[in-house]
Amino acid sequence: MSNSILPTVSSPRAPVWFLAASVGGIAWNIFGLVQLAGSFVATEESLIASGLTANQAAVMTGYPGWMTLAFALGVFGGLAGSVLLLFRLNIAKPVLAISLAAYVALWIGDALHGVFAAMGMPQIVILTTVVAIAAVLFALSRHPAARA
Repeated sequence: MSNSILPTVSSPRAPVWFLAASVGGIAWNIFGLVQLAGSFVATEESLIASGLTANQAAVMTGYPGWMTLAFALGVFGGLAGSVLLLFRLNIAKPVLAISLAAYVALWIGDALHGVFAAMGMPQIVILTTVVAIAAVLFALSRHPAARA
């Protein structure tokens, strides 16, 4: 007999793959936070010292402010959404939708502002992968396993 006067409702456990994907999303977005922090302290000189050409460094430090905001929304939204996803909270869905939209905006910004042209195929692949991971996390938030 239970000591509680309220009935208890147990929800089915989330599948291991779902938990692993949520934790992977958290780790991925922590890595994104490191990249975002690095973008705030990067200078043309430090980027050239790390191997970029002068043109590439100028492009990377010349982002319009809205692109930095999109990057920040993508990363912070992805991290918060992944934590919410881990706990299978329904609010993960709109948070991860914002993250995905922000990363799509960043991808468009990279294309329009010459980042892809300056950095070449590796930057296209990296940012396309970022958008794809954000899309997968959003899709996971819509999966039945995301419901507690």
